[in-house]
Amino acid sequence: MQIKGLRWWVISLIALATIINYIDRQALSVLWPDIVEEVFPDKTTFERKQIYANISIIFVLAYAFGQAIFGKIFDWVGTRVGFILSIGVWSLATVAHAFARGMLTFSIFRAVLGVAEAGNWPGATKGSAEWFPIKERALAQGIFNSGAAIGGIIAIPLIAFLTVYFEWQMVFVIVGLVGFLWLVPWLILVKAPPSSHPWLTPEEREYILTGQKRVVENSPDNEPEEEFTPTTKELLSRKESWGVIIASAAIDPIWWLFVFWIPIYLNEVYGMDVQAIGIYGWVPYVGAMFGAWFGGLLAQNRLNAGWSANKTRKLVITLGCVIMLPALLMMSDPGEPTYAVLIMAVILFGFQTAIGNVQTLPSDLLSKKAVGTLSGFSGMAAKLGAMGLTALVPMLTADGNYTPAFVIGASLAITAIAAVWLLIPSIEPLKKTD
Repeated sequence: MQIKGLRWWVISLIALATIINYIDRQALSVLWPDIVEEVFPDKTTFERKQIYANISIIFVLAYAFGQAIFGKIFDWVGTRVGFILSIGVWSLATVAHAFARGMLTFSIFRAVLGVAEAGNWPGATKGSAEWFPIKERALAQGIFNSGAAIGGIIAIPLIAFLTVYFEWQMVFVIVGLVGFLWLVPWLILVKAPPSSHPWLTPEEREYILTGQKRVVENSPDNEPEEEFTPTTKELLSRKESWGVIIASAAIDPIWWLFVFWIPIYLNEVYGMDVQAIGIYGWVPYVGAMFGAWFGGLLAQNRLNAGWSANKTRKLVITLGCVIMLPALLMMSDPGEPTYAVLIMAVILFGFQTAIGNVQTLPSDLLSKKAVGTLSGFSGMAAKLGAMGLTALVPMLTADGNYTPAFVIGASLAITAIAAVWLLIPSIEPLKKTD
């Protein structure tokens, strides 16, 4: 049996895993107004926010180290087994939230969830590098990144709807079990890498593998370039690697600012309960979904038009950050809740326009054998940056004013642009230094 366009089925499954990933992680923030009433009834509003922030920090810290750990794991065991380990463990951790009874148990289960969920991103980056030619990778990144946005769109109203019929404990069990269902098509469909997959047509195999060969510029014979596979020490000695790492560390906290705090923001600033959050909270993720598609398609369009990867990535990353800047500043006085969530949608549109191309940088710079490692390090840095901003939010917003957090977000967007332009002079395959 052969399946035409098998690579698109594979990336669609990875996008579906990303949707599940976001439903599982969003469950806590959406259910938090109900959880605190039962688990922390005697705490003040500030104390409840601080407890939530502390649990979130533990999640991000675990997630950060999970990125580096799973980056190596995916390079060692491959995409197929790596995803089985990642989604299997995070689904178990999600179900375990139903048995949490205080800050300690919530923190433990969030830590396990964070480590395991982190595998989705280096795995997805490695999967797109493995299954797609260079010119389609940004689009592939955009497709699975849109899974994060779709997960946000689905998660908030879905979880709010489930609370009508179930207690918060059962909601965790229901959403956790979905991950185990995903394993069935993954095990069936992803039998082997493209070079040896029995269901891949000869034409698609040739298209994928030929399109992954980089050609030495100005070579009269268009000879394929010998790929550079650095050691970890060599990788971290290159300023281009630090460009990727710093850009990721700067831009990613903007996303997490909204992932963690949209429901809490709507609850605190506009007095919404879980059901009302379900009505408004999904809107920003619609912007994120369109941004993911837009960033991927724009990059593919420019590459097909003959632009270099250097020119294309820098254009799209810069454009996404420029879109975010005024919208982040507008959040200082958004007005009605409808306007607030629409401005958030613009911010997340800009973020997703940029992030898919930021995440593609490791595969632009390195061979498939090292891309997971750099992706893991940059992912870890991104989550450490998100952890820092998350830790600051309760203090920055102690009086209910979120403006300082949004101003910091705007400065981070500028930092991301600077890192890409200054530390990566040319986005092209790295070569071994003498």
